[in-house]
Amino acid sequence: MKRYKVYPEDTHYYFTTSTILNHIPVFQKDCYFEIITGSMKHCQENKGLKIHGYVIMPTHLHMISSNEHKPSLEEIMRDFKHFTSTKIIECLENENHSFFVELFRKAASVRYGNQTHKVWENDYHPVALTSAGWFEQKLNYIHQNPVRKGFIERPEYWKYSSARNWFLDDHSIIQIQIPDMFLD
Repeated sequence: MKRYKVYPEDTHYYFTTSTILNHIPVFQKDCYFEIITGSMKHCQENKGLKIHGYVIMPTHLHMISSNEHKPSLEEIMRDFKHFTSTKIIECLENENHSFFVELFRKAASVRYGNQTHKVWENDYHPVALTSAGWFEQKLNYIHQNPVRKGFIERPEYWKYSSARNWFLDDHSIIQIQIPDMFLD
């Protein structure tokens, strides 16, 4: 039985983590972050994904989201990772990062015969957030991630984080949806 699971009969918020293969720090320049944010926006506009919190770190993405049942969160994340993998490889090739491209190619050839590159680790580790307290704990964890890593002093200083949405009302990168439980 899977440790992490989406329960389709429920409408929980989910905390998810998607990690680059072997924790390779791919997200170093805006072009890579923009691949992720562009795909997140596409999923919002076309797949019913509601994003409530996120942070894009050099090696991974944390997100709190919810969605309607069709398509499922599992389908959304599968398509998200497939699309972003292709775009990340294109960007790495354009910037002559052949070392990373070769690592991702070798990983695919060893594990997955039908893929040309393996960019993301398997799964996205969905954790159902069933209470406001649990939601707040994970949201704080997301926002504090770049602070804990020593990249910034305050959560809202990290450009690719919903801390900017929550603390500064800045929705310029990604429009998030604040759940009703947090609205006055």
